[in-house]
Amino acid sequence: MKEYRYGNNKKSNKGKYIVSGILIVLAVSVGIYFWIINQNKAETPDNVAEQQTEENTNEQPVEENQPEEEQNDETSNESEQQNEGTLTNGGYIEGQPEPTEPTYIDGVLIANKKYPLPSDFAPGENKEARAAFEKMAGDAKSAGFELVAFSTYRSYEYQETLYNRYVERDGKENADRYSARPGYSEHQTGLAFDVGEKGNEDLWLTEEFGETPAGKWLVENADKYGFILRYPKGKEAITGYMYESWHFRYVGVDLAQKVKKSNLTLEEFLNIQ
Repeated sequence: MKEYRYGNNKKSNKGKYIVSGILIVLAVSVGIYFWIINQNKAETPDNVAEQQTEENTNEQPVEENQPEEEQNDETSNESEQQNEGTLTNGGYIEGQPEPTEPTYIDGVLIANKKYPLPSDFAPGENKEARAAFEKMAGDAKSAGFELVAFSTYRSYEYQETLYNRYVERDGKENADRYSARPGYSEHQTGLAFDVGEKGNEDLWLTEEFGETPAGKWLVENADKYGFILRYPKGKEAITGYMYESWHFRYVGVDLAQKVKKSNLTLEEFLNIQ
């Protein structure tokens, strides 16, 4: 009897083990099922879109996506500048015939990118301008600055050689920003003086000259002797040339003082179109 009971108990325990195993397997399967469902939910298109939206809000806007109102304002400003006589495409009138006579506006000899000089116009250095410079240089020396006019009159032929050299070195577009084409240079008038300070030759033909004590003195006092800073900073769209702290033009004391007081370029003051 004891042996029989033992056999029944053994079968009963074995059944319990099987049932427990099945329950464990089912529980694990259910857990895996819900884990897979949650993972799939996390990768739905809506959630991904929300993540991308959050990332995009941290990015800086690019110029291509600027509002149409801003683009229209910029276009409007460009049109207004052109209507006001802004020089574009280098400022030259392509195919313009060579003039037979120089241009005078309100009695002032003009040489710029719209008004060229005849190739045979060769007045040499203007004597009145030279005398005015010497007086200015003398007063500057008393103030502690030794000014030098290192480039004044240039012939048509010399300007042609100089310009072509710059084009070969820097390209036509760059050369047009700081060097005049032959026939268009103010130096051909004999009234333009490139000025520097003796002892600071390394600053000649540089913007840095305008920041030196000598350069500042020159800008402050040049009008008293009949000279104006011809190509001021920030006026490239009007004059056609980059800022040149060294380039001064003789126009006479009366006009020079009026131009300086107006804070305008010669083109603006004379309303040259």
